[in-house]
Amino acid sequence: MKSLVVSVHDVSPLTQTVCEEILVQLRQLGIDQTSLLVIPNHHRMAPISEDFAFQRWLSQKVESGHEPVLHGYFHQRQKQDADSFRAKLTTEIYTAGEGEFFDLSAAEASKRVERGLGDLAFLQRKIAGFIAPAWLLGTHAESAIRQLGFLYTTRLGKVLTFGRSADVRSQSLVWSTRAQWRAAVSLAWNRCLAFRLAGAPLVRIGIHPSDLHHPRVWEQVRRLAGETSRCRECVSYEKFVDQLLTLC
Repeated sequence: MKSLVVSVHDVSPLTQTVCEEILVQLRQLGIDQTSLLVIPNHHRMAPISEDFAFQRWLSQKVESGHEPVLHGYFHQRQKQDADSFRAKLTTEIYTAGEGEFFDLSAAEASKRVERGLGDLAFLQRKIAGFIAPAWLLGTHAESAIRQLGFLYTTRLGKVLTFGRSADVRSQSLVWSTRAQWRAAVSLAWNRCLAFRLAGAPLVRIGIHPSDLHHPRVWEQVRRLAGETSRCRECVSYEKFVDQLLTLC
């Protein structure tokens, strides 16, 4: 059966209320299993390790069937004076300073990931996936991630499995609401992309908390998620990759 993965990005104490509303509305559409991309210390302002209310909330979501995914550590990348034009274009224009793992060394990437896994140890289950903020995972950081026992990671256009050759090309539907022109382009692009992916084995819908506050974007998110879920099995990334590896 064809699959749908809905992921909710940037889950943290800073976004908990909005993420809860997103999950409520997804459940109304019949989508009760998602991948929750969790930031252990969002912008260095919201350490999960110190927020027991958030820990209880996330534990409840995981127990009800949602998958926790490690989504960087701080999510934010500090600007560097020596940044190249490519680095500035990628980390400041493509994403507003959120490419934390874009150019980390292997040692620093390992340190942050291990710390993140420690902060999520209260879940008492293995974290199968790591997804870099803005899907920007540099070569050295990816090498470190591969050594840490994760089952998979994703890029904007691909799901990569570790240890087995079973990668799947799949462009994620995702919206940008930082400016009106970005939102308008996103609406047009995702309308065309959804049509192009209609027959694909996997459709991915990536939701950010800010999407909920943009009426036209959220209307499209709800419509595409609802329509797609009616003709596909809605699974987490972890379950999709497990099924994929079983077939290999």
